[in-house]
Amino acid sequence: MEPLIDLHSDEYFMGEALRAAKRAFQQAEVPVGAVIVRDGRIIARASNQVEQLVDATAHAEMLAITQAESVVEDWRLTDCDLYVTKEPCAMCAGAIVHTRLRRVIFGCPSPKDGAAGSLLNLLQHPKLNHRCDVTSGVRLAECASLLKEFFRERRDEKALELGGD
Repeated sequence: MEPLIDLHSDEYFMGEALRAAKRAFQQAEVPVGAVIVRDGRIIARASNQVEQLVDATAHAEMLAITQAESVVEDWRLTDCDLYVTKEPCAMCAGAIVHTRLRRVIFGCPSPKDGAAGSLLNLLQHPKLNHRCDVTSGVRLAECASLLKEFFRERRDEKALELGGD
């Protein structure tokens, strides 16, 4: 018998973020997805739309934060949790701190630009006015695999263009 799914678990909500990331992949966007949860309910969901919107700030986290602020009718998201498939960058981490999100749960680290512990840790910086609880590695293999597949396909496409085959 299949185990029951805990609809309030980190794994469940990360699964919802993964669904958003897969939509980004299908739209030729870097496959990052995010959901924001309040009182056990998803109030915002987004995926990267940088290419589609021609906007470097259109990361999944930023778009989800804007949606959540509209739902809550406040820029403060103190009782909300963000689930995102990849570790937030410095831009997103700054917005996360500014909106005072309670908790950030991410799938895979981002060694080149991660601002939740990989490259630097803005989410828990002692001199900032807010610190988030951070949980990393939730459904890590799935989150990392999706990104690796996306970039492998891009490299293969580029090689075909350059090689002419």
